Parts: sequence; structure tokens; C-alpha cells
Amino acid sequence: MTFNRARAIDEQFVGFLREAGATGDPRARIAAEPKASHYLFDAAVRSGATLNGRLLIELFDAQMTCRHLDLIARVLRGRDAGYYTIGSAGHEGNVVLGAAVRHTDPSFVHYRSGALMVQRSRQVPGIDAIRDTLLSQAAAAADPIAGGRHKVWGSAPLWVPPQTSTIASHLPKSVGAAIAIERARRLKLPLPVPNDSIVMCTFGDASVNHAAAQTAFNATSWTVFQNIPVPILFVCEDNGIGISVHTPPGWVRERMSRQPGFGYIPADGLDLVDAYEAAIEAVAICRTRRRPVFLHLRTIRMLGHAGSDVETEYHTLDEIAAVEKNDPLLRTARLVMDAGLMTADEILARYEEIRQIVAATAEEVVPLPKLRTAVEVMSPLAPYHPEAVQIEAARPAGGAETDAARGAPPPLRGPRHMAVLINRALHEALEKYPEAAIFGEDVARKGGVYHVTTGLWERFGPGRVFNTLLDETTILGLAIGAAHLGMLPIPEIQYLAYYHNAEDQIRGEACSLQYFSKGQFRNPMVVRIAGLAYQRGFGGHFHNDNSVAALRDIPGLILCAPARGDDAVRMLRTCLALARVDGRVVVFLEPIALYMTKDLHAEGDGGWQFDYPPQGEAISPGEGGVHDAEARDLTIVTYANGLYMSLRAAKTLADRHGVRARVLDLRWLNPLNHEWVAQHARDTGRVLVVDECRRDGGLGEAIVAGIVERCGGDVDVSLLAADDTYVPLGPAMRVVMPSEETIVERAVALARPADAHRAATPPKPVRV
Repeated sequence: MTFNRARAIDEQFVGFLREAGATGDPRARIAAEPKASHYLFDAAVRSGATLNGRLLIELFDAQMTCRHLDLIARVLRGRDAGYYTIGSAGHEGNVVLGAAVRHTDPSFVHYRSGALMVQRSRQVPGIDAIRDTLLSQAAAAADPIAGGRHKVWGSAPLWVPPQTSTIASHLPKSVGAAIAIERARRLKLPLPVPNDSIVMCTFGDASVNHAAAQTAFNATSWTVFQNIPVPILFVCEDNGIGISVHTPPGWVRERMSRQPGFGYIPADGLDLVDAYEAAIEAVAICRTRRRPVFLHLRTIRMLGHAGSDVETEYHTLDEIAAVEKNDPLLRTARLVMDAGLMTADEILARYEEIRQIVAATAEEVVPLPKLRTAVEVMSPLAPYHPEAVQIEAARPAGGAETDAARGAPPPLRGPRHMAVLINRALHEALEKYPEAAIFGEDVARKGGVYHVTTGLWERFGPGRVFNTLLDETTILGLAIGAAHLGMLPIPEIQYLAYYHNAEDQIRGEACSLQYFSKGQFRNPMVVRIAGLAYQRGFGGHFHNDNSVAALRDIPGLILCAPARGDDAVRMLRTCLALARVDGRVVVFLEPIALYMTKDLHAEGDGGWQFDYPPQGEAISPGEGGVHDAEARDLTIVTYANGLYMSLRAAKTLADRHGVRARVLDLRWLNPLNHEWVAQHARDTGRVLVVDECRRDGGLGEAIVAGIVERCGGDVDVSLLAADDTYVPLGPAMRVVMPSEETIVERAVALARPADAHRAATPPKPVRV
């Protein structure tokens, strides 16, 4: 028979109280004296402390509630009625943060934050922490934060965005939120929280070692070093172990007490008086001085990492029992009894009362409906209100007087290349959205590596256009945090290859937020990434990356790639509208090789320069471009650099081979408009998919599959994609990437006279 640790710590606490009640400790009977009672409840629990008896009892009650929520989670899991057993047992000392930090202070919390959340919920009338937690454990559709999609700590009224697996990935955005509070104040932008709010971020000791945590700490110090306020309270709940790996004793103190720019405050989370006093001090410093504080809270871990963790594989029973002798509930019970606030019998009665409340609530919650359809599950993932987005995209920016006052660049005269047109679109965006900010590596005074952000810093100032440190995790974390606070971030990732350094900030944090909060929280942003290949005289893999698989694989992410400068302007307007109206996360992938391209077919023809589109013009999601819509011999489906090459190839096909090709520009890469592609595929019966990204994991696979699914054997399909390799330096690039020549060769092999296609030629198998 497996030894039940949950039952053991429950019985240990009950046994302790029964034994204490039987001894009749005289100090516990002070509470029975009416004259002494009022004094005891209002007086400090210890000399020199600020924690009084009344608040101590309230905190203790929250701790006991948290413990019973942990215990019932194990019971429900055994009945296959609950689905989450990572508990808070041993971490109940974090309850002090539920009292010391305001419910309007944005808080990104650790998964062992049960006591904190129970106490924090008491700041807002009408929140039932027990019921809400059980709804989440049971994956009930009525769960107020995630709607049955995951067990998370989160609450919109309590300003706790949901975290799904807080192994440090939430630290960068917490820093971003803290910086955004101060930036919004200086820019006089409205904040959804009080102006003197701080940000709280809690995590375990093992998470301190994670790259995302080190990034966050470094970014905080780097910012403070420049005298920029960062009002963030980092709380490390140090239980000395991460799953089965022990943290070296003293490591967190040694590492973090010397962090530049940080205040460091140690506290004993097993002693509520010490923990509360430390928390009050840390919050006061953070709120009044607007500087980061690291609160190092000692805790223990009971019940293993989770219900599935067999702790006896790496600890002996004696070692486990020794830890559990320090149960924080035992420590707080002694504190309460020693202060004469409650007798052991009174504590036991309340403990059992909470047990009954939790059990009864669980019985009410377990039968409630779960999510039953894919539509229900996915409903908050990718909100889209096309009419509202279209109206917002068409809404003009400020008037001429405002432009003149801010030193707007002179109007563009005549067609220009893509880099200039995107630059002008960014001017328009910052004018239109006062809450928008552009930031990244080298984007300010230098104007970006390719000068796409030239002039923005001079016109709008360092409050809205600024350089970050050279770290993509920080850049994206700043964006997520700023978006939480109502800003519209437009971060730049300098090269597509650099995005992969920080992918989890978009996959695990930004794009999951609306899904796991039922749309109650959102972090809208438009991430500009310079990427793809075909640069000449500069490159190698890190500057010519042609992998978009990691972007297309993220649920809810919108990915687009303009090929023409005028399309880029119209699409960027829509991207910003998608972010502002629906809170969407959008990646705007800019083909570097086309930034400065001016000509199309011959030197000096200016065929790849375009006029700046008038305000009000936009391109809707899924709206592709069609070149030579009357062509019947062949359809070429492509995007970005592929469009430029395919149009050149189409001219060669017509001039030299008598093949007239219809060329489709996808523009929007995720989600793909499969029906639109299939319609054009049916028109010609032959499709060449030109994908400049890799054959495995690129777009080509999805495009071909979509055609086959919708058109079957009525359409011949051929895929021309880049080889599955990193992009090499110099001329070697040309042998692994699609080119005009290979497009022509593949098209000639595929095409036949349009008038004889269906009549004389039986359906061909799909060729990929």
C-alpha cells in the first residue's frame, strides 16, 4: 500500500491541535478573557512588529483554506474528477503577500500561490476563492479565469494574469509591465491601474537559474543603472529544491543579494510575523522609491513536486518527515496560541469547518459541465471582428497641423522602395496611436540596421522610440508587459534568426494569454521582424534565415509578409488594427532583400517602387494579391521574395515559352487562405508553389495539402522550396534556394495548353 503523504500531514496537524488542546496551555486561555480579547486582536503580535492579532488570524485562516484546497485536489484526482495536483503545501507563508500587496498591483504569480490568492481575494468583495479554485481544478467551463482550459492562478478583478507553467518565463514580461507603468506616467497615458502601482512577480528558487530569469534580472539592473524607475517586487519562494534537484544552500542569497540596483530582503516564510514585516518593508521600498526589490522568502516543499512525483525515489521517509515537522501551519498555530488569540480547540474547529466547506463545494463543482466542443475550447484563442478591424485600419492619423508641430517628414513625391514606405507607415502609426512605442536593437538614433526607423526617434522622442539591450527575450518581454498596461508595442527583432532565441515569450506567454483568460487579459502587439534570404554581399545563416515553422506553429498568432512597399503600408495598418481591436499578437515579417529593391525587369525601370497609399487604404487578413488574373496555363502561389522572382519568371515564361502564368501573392501566411488558393488552382488546373522557406516545416507543405484536400486529382501540384539546410554564405546560397531559373524550369515542366488540359489529359497524381 502506498503511503499517503497528504493524509499524513493532515493527521499531523490535527494530532498536534488535539494534543495541545488536551494539555490546556494557560496562554491559550487568555482569549477567553473579554477585557483582554480586544487588546489582543488589535495589538502587535510581537514587540516592534506591525502585524496585529486580527490580521494574523485572517492570514492563518487563508493558510488553512489553502491546505484544504491542496488536500481535496489529491482526493479529486483519485476520483478522476480533478486534474491538477501541484500544490502550495509548505509555501503558505506567501499569504503575507496577499495582504501586503494591493489587488490593483499587477501580479504574475508562482504555481504555489494558493494562500496568496486566497488572501488577495479578500480585498475584493464577492470573490469566492474556494469555489474558483475548485472550478479550475475540475476543469469546469464555469471557471472564471480560464474557463476549464487549464488550472491556473489568475483573476481579472485581482489583476493576476493567468500563468500556465511559471518556470521563469513570466519574469521578462513582469519587468516590462513595471517599466511600462513608469513610461505611461511620463507620457501622460491612461493606466488601467493606479499610478503608484508596483508589479509583483513570484517564482521558486530553481527558476532563478533559468535563462529567462537571468535575462529579467539583468534587464532590470541595466535599466536601473540608467536611472530609469523599475517598481517591481521579485519574490523568490525558496524551498531549496526543483523537482528532485537541490539548490545549493546559500546560492540564491549569494547570487541575488549582490544584484546591481536591487534591494535584497530575506524573510522566513515559516514565521508569519517575520514574513509580514519583510513584505511590508519590501513593498514600501518598491512603491515609494520605484526601484526593484528582491524578497527572498524561505519556504519548504511538502507533498512532493506534484501528485505524480514519487518523492521517495530521491528522499528517504525520514528526510520527508523532517521537512514536514516544519509545516508552516504548525508554526502559525503555535504563534496564534502563544499570542492567546485562539485555543487549539478553536483552531481545530475552524480547520474542520473549512474542510467541510471545501468538500461540499467540490461536490457542487465536479458535476458542472466541461468544455465539450472544439469551438468552445478555441473560442478565446483568436478573436477577430472584421468590420471593426476594417474601420480601425481605415481611420486616419492626426491632421496636418499636428504633423507640422511634431516635425513630420515632407510628403513623399513619386514611387519609393519598401524601406522608405515602411518608415513612413511607422511615422503614421506613432501619430495615430499615442500609446504606441517602437523599440529594439539600434532602432532609435541610428534608425535601424536598414534605416527603416530613421527619423522616428527625432520626431517622437525617446519615450516612444528607444533602444533596448541586445537581448530578444527582453525585447519581447518588454512588449508583453507594456501591452498588459494598455500600450501598443511595436518591437523590432533585428533578424529572423534572432527570434528563435526568445520564441517562448511569444508561444508560451503572449499568444496564450487570451486563451487562458477567456479574453479577460490581452497583450496586443505587432512584432516587426526583418528576415528571409536573398541578401547579396551580406549574410550567412543569421542574416538570411528562411525558417518560419516556429512562427506558424503558434496557436492564434497572425503572420504576414509583404512583398511590395505599398502592400506593406496597407497591411501594417491592418496589423495595428488587429492588435488594438482584438488584442492580437501579430508578426510582420519584412523581406530584407526587398527593402531597397527599385527595379523589376530591367535596370532603371522602377518597377518595384510604389506610391504611398492614401490613409484609409488597408488589406484585410487573408486578402491575397493576384497578378494576371486572366492567365489560364498555370497558377504560381508564393509570397515575399518569391513574388518578386515569380513575376520576373512569369515574364520569361510568356516571352520564351508561350506559357502565361497567374501569380498569387499570399501576403498572409498564418492563417492561410486555403479557399482562395484552391479557387485559383481550379481555374488553371496546374499549380506551382514557390516557397523560399525550407521544404520541411515551410509553408509549401501546408499550401499543397490545402490544394489536395480541396481539389483532389483535378489539379496538378508541384512544390519548389528551399533545401532543408541553413542558408550558406555567398554564391552557395543560390544552389539551395528557389531562383527565377528554377521557377521557369519547374513551370515549363508543369504547364500545358489551357484549352486542352481537362479534355485531353486525365487527372494526374499530385507531384510534390
